[in-house]
Amino acid sequence: MLQPSEMIPARTSPVPAGLQRLLRESGIALALLLLIAVFSVLSPLFLTADNVSNIFTQIAINICLAVGMTFVVLIGGIDLSVGSLTALCAVVAGSILKLDSLSIGAAIALAVVASIALGAVCGLINGTVASYWGVPSFIVTLGMLYVARGAALQWTEARSIYEFPDLFNEFGTASVAGLPAPFLVALALVLLAWVVLTRTVFGRIIYAIGNNEEAVRLAGHDTFRYKILAYTICGAAVGVAAVLYMTRLTVASPILGVGFELNAIAAVVIGGTSLAGGRGSIIGTLLGACIIGVLANGLVLVEVGDFVRQMITGVVIILAVVLDTYRLKKAAR
Repeated sequence: MLQPSEMIPARTSPVPAGLQRLLRESGIALALLLLIAVFSVLSPLFLTADNVSNIFTQIAINICLAVGMTFVVLIGGIDLSVGSLTALCAVVAGSILKLDSLSIGAAIALAVVASIALGAVCGLINGTVASYWGVPSFIVTLGMLYVARGAALQWTEARSIYEFPDLFNEFGTASVAGLPAPFLVALALVLLAWVVLTRTVFGRIIYAIGNNEEAVRLAGHDTFRYKILAYTICGAAVGVAAVLYMTRLTVASPILGVGFELNAIAAVVIGGTSLAGGRGSIIGTLLGACIIGVLANGLVLVEVGDFVRQMITGVVIILAVVLDTYRLKKAAR
C-alpha cells in the first residue's frame, strides 16, 4: 500500500512545497509588519500596551474559528455554519453555567466540554452529509447555518444569557506574562493544529485529499473518514471559540456570531491557504487572522467610518483571493 508521502499530487511545481510555504508566510508576515508600521505612524495609541493587549484579545476568537476552517479548506471544502454554531454552543454552555444544582467548578467544566462536544457533533453532521451523499459543502453548511441559528433562538426563546460565575468571567480578563489568557488558548490551538498537520500521517493525508482525492483513495486510504474528521475538528474549534467569547463579553446571545464565518474564511485565504485545497498552513492562518485584527483595530483608531472599514476589509479579501488564483495559475505552468 502506498504511503501518503509516496502519493503524486495533482499539481506540481519546480519550487519545493516547503520553500513555497516559507515564501508565502514570509510575504504575509511582511504585509503584517507593514500594516503595523502604517498604523503606528497614523495613531500614537496603536502601539500602546493596552491597545496591543486589546488586539490580542479581539483576534483570539477568530484565530480559533480560522484554525478549524483551515482543516476544511485544505480538503477543498468550506464551512459557512461556524458563526451560527458559535451562538448555539454559547447558549448551551451558558445554560449549564446557570444550573444551581452544580458547583461552580463542575458547571464550568461541564459547560466547556458541552460546548466543544456540541460543536464537534454538528461538524460531524456537516462532514457526513457532504462526504457520504456528495452534497457540496457550501450547501450543507449553509443549511447548518440556519439550523444552528434557529436552534439557538429556540433554546433561549430569543433571550440572552448572562450573569455567569465570577470565576468564569475572570478568565476573559486574565493575563499571563502580559498576554491575554484567551489569546494564549488560541495560540495553544494553533500549536496543536500545526503539530497535527505537519507531524502526523493524518495531516499529510488532509493535504493529499485537497490535491488529489482520487489518488488518496486508490492508495487504500478511507477519504470519507478523513473528510468527516476535518469537519469535526472545525466544529470542535467553534466550541472553543464560543467559550472564549463568553468569557470575554460575559454573555451568551443567540444572535452572536453574525459574519464570524466570513472573518474566519478571510483569515484563512489571506494566510495563503488555497480555496482549491491542498495548499496552506496554520502559521499562515494565524498571520491572516492577525492582519484582519490589526486592520480592524487600526481603522477604528484613525477614525475611519464603519461603512468605509467594511469596504476596505472587503477589498483586502478580494485581493487575497486574486493573489491565490494567480499563485494557482503560476504553479500549474
